[in-house]
Amino acid sequence: MFHKEGFKIITITLVLVTLGTVLTHFFVPYFYLKIALYALLTFFLIIILQFFRNPKRNTVINDKHIVSPVDGKVVVIEEVFEKEYYKENRLQVSVFMSPINVHVTRNPIGGKVLFSKYHPGKFLVAWHPKSSEENERTTVVIGDSNFSILYRQIAGALAKRIVNYAKEGESITQGGDNGFIKFGSRVDIYLPVGTKINANLGDKVKGGESVLASL
Repeated sequence: MFHKEGFKIITITLVLVTLGTVLTHFFVPYFYLKIALYALLTFFLIIILQFFRNPKRNTVINDKHIVSPVDGKVVVIEEVFEKEYYKENRLQVSVFMSPINVHVTRNPIGGKVLFSKYHPGKFLVAWHPKSSEENERTTVVIGDSNFSILYRQIAGALAKRIVNYAKEGESITQGGDNGFIKFGSRVDIYLPVGTKINANLGDKVKGGESVLASL
């Protein structure tokens, strides 16, 4: 299964690979060069297909759990000052996605979308300390008047488009598809200070399934 955000790119890739295969077959006279070009075209197609894959995830709905919004590696766990929405200290957990990870963004919790905003910006490498403030990004807050969390999709050096489906006022379910980041980046999650963190630095997590924190 592939994510809908990849349909256009996959279609274009299939056309280009097919055209390249036909041209190679008819116009490349050398056998080993022909085999090498076939292999290169096949590899390119596989990379595009695997990037836009959208595997089914079995989210166990639990109001006490905050699940990872994306696949990747936990690279930051620290207390920071969140200055855009809460304007107070929060626990930041960041998950870095490499180009080979699934890039679907899923809802960490269920509830109502309280805030959703897109910020244009730079394309620093996703692990750069200033990427969360200077890169292209979106900020989404989910919850209610009693409890809420913020997560931020952050573009990386390769990511040139962030897709965010969250609209203020709508109700969403935990683990549901809420966007896509094309070609590498990271997601920061901001939790109330005192939240129990279940993940450790270096952990590999799965979006919609791995529990990052619990109440």
